[in-house]
Amino acid sequence: MTFVLDGSRLTCEQVDRAAHGSGIELGPADAAEAAWRMAALLDGPVYGRTTGVGANKDVETEEAGLDLLRSHAGGAGPPIGETRARATLVVRLNQLLAGGSGVDPALLPVLATAVNQGLTPPIRGYGAIGTGDLTALATTALCLLGEVAWVPPSSGLLSGNDRPAGGRAPGRGGESLPRFALASADALPFISSGAATLADAALACHRLRLLLAAATSIAARSFRAIEGSLEPLSPLVQRGPEQTSVAAGLRALVGLTTPRRVQDPYGYRAFPQVHGAVLDALGRAERTVTEEMNAAPENPLIAGGRAWHNGNFHSARVALALDALRAALVQTATLSAARLATLNDPAHTGLLPFLAERAGLSGVMILEYVAHSALGELRHLAAPVTLGGAVLSLGTEDHASFTPHAARSSLAAAEPLEIVLACELVASVRALRLRGIPCDLPLDPAMGDRPLDGDLDAARALLPGLAC
Repeated sequence: MTFVLDGSRLTCEQVDRAAHGSGIELGPADAAEAAWRMAALLDGPVYGRTTGVGANKDVETEEAGLDLLRSHAGGAGPPIGETRARATLVVRLNQLLAGGSGVDPALLPVLATAVNQGLTPPIRGYGAIGTGDLTALATTALCLLGEVAWVPPSSGLLSGNDRPAGGRAPGRGGESLPRFALASADALPFISSGAATLADAALACHRLRLLLAAATSIAARSFRAIEGSLEPLSPLVQRGPEQTSVAAGLRALVGLTTPRRVQDPYGYRAFPQVHGAVLDALGRAERTVTEEMNAAPENPLIAGGRAWHNGNFHSARVALALDALRAALVQTATLSAARLATLNDPAHTGLLPFLAERAGLSGVMILEYVAHSALGELRHLAAPVTLGGAVLSLGTEDHASFTPHAARSSLAAAEPLEIVLACELVASVRALRLRGIPCDLPLDPAMGDRPLDGDLDAARALLPGLAC
């Protein structure tokens, strides 16, 4: 199923869909057209068009744009992968449709063709510090010029109506590749964007949204397994919209219980407070990323009859929001690990230690070790990138947000969070079954001691469905 890019309504969920094979259509390009026509009328020095860049900002140049692309396509490390590169193209396309770059709008359908054919540029992982993804987009530009080869789609990425016509792989058997002769004046305007960083951030926000929704469903199973008290979920004790929503959702999933204790551990009693705060942080990050994807981050910005030199390419607000999000993830994952500990404890379940089949066996003991191993990784990824800084280009560029690192770490954080939640899910399902409480999830019902890696793989695969 395709969706329309119009420069104003791109969402994190749509970026994820496009990254995994959805086709795109272009909406009206009026704003891009207007900026392009305006740029052709500019007189006087314009950064990157009639001058060099960075410390060369005051050096007048002529037709140096293609050399700029060649010199800035120098990333390092392994390629970022097909889904992330495809998402990058979608985000940059949407930004160009928002207007303000002055890039020739004839470029837009060519980029859209690359997306719909599953072609991606060979973007390297290292090269950006939060002031524009210059290496990634310069590499993309060289693909358009034919100086760097597009990466063909892997098998199975595109399906159904998203496949190129004719049944042939793009660029093979005589099918033409997307090409566009970028003008020198289009070079800096095309690469002056943090599209690759925003793509990572959007993919992270979407995946984390699903995992955090699944976390509530998993916590509900743990509540039932230990007969947790519903008093902490009462509407009378909630504060703030996110906390209230979390408590209401959990209360509906748990149903009735017969509490055994006056108060349960924090993993249960403080779930609305902690998980609500995490969802609040995620909402803030999603809003920030969405606003940036639907804006014109151009420097200079072509608007109002002139070129406005500015710092809108700088992504400090995205970095700060993502740093806060990763710190919040540690909080909710820690509560999940705490609930896992109570599920292993006879004092809370009335069952044998570690939910073993018989006394002396280890049961699911190892899950605590696995969960805390993943939790340690999540803490490592939560280190704030915004504490760093850099002075570059002979002191001309004297600040950096390191937002690309924040986005990569946020995307990487999904895996350890997923593992922690899977550990709790496996244990809660076993506890429910041992207590004779129906549980229809397709996890192995065997209770004897055995390797649990298959159970964890199966539990991880179930998480997106639990978010529904």
